[in-house]
Amino acid sequence: MKAIQDMMAVNHCYGCGPANKQGLQLKSYSREEDGELISTYARFTPAHYHNAGPLHFLNGGIQATLLDCHGICTALSDAYYREGRAVGTGEAIWYATGQMDVSYKRPVEIDKEVLLEAQVESYTEKKTVVNCQLLSEGEVCATARVTAVKVPNSWFEERT
Repeated sequence: MKAIQDMMAVNHCYGCGPANKQGLQLKSYSREEDGELISTYARFTPAHYHNAGPLHFLNGGIQATLLDCHGICTALSDAYYREGRAVGTGEAIWYATGQMDVSYKRPVEIDKEVLLEAQVESYTEKKTVVNCQLLSEGEVCATARVTAVKVPNSWFEERT
């Protein structure tokens, strides 16, 4: 199965863009049931330099970036599914974060893989609200409510 990010053209995002080799390289995947998108998931293994002040915990900004990117990719995937086409086919669909509310529940140990899960809460033509959670060892460590706003393709044109 191909990651959502790998089906998008020219994605330079720090958190999830395949075109950004210095980024986190998050890979999100869709879960389908009866041909419908029901949720998304991603796994991420932190590196030692993703630490917070204490060396053994994952930085909160990195957690927020993972939740943000996973939420946006969930909205994007959902938009393609609603149009009846595979991610990356036809005219591109893009979203940007309009708002994100993050709640940190517990520290994330730096040497443990994290799991991200997300589901679409609601959508309109121009905006999708996604609920995400970041888990470590089966425990919810952070949650986010991401409001993804549809943006024009011109945002992604190369500029010189």
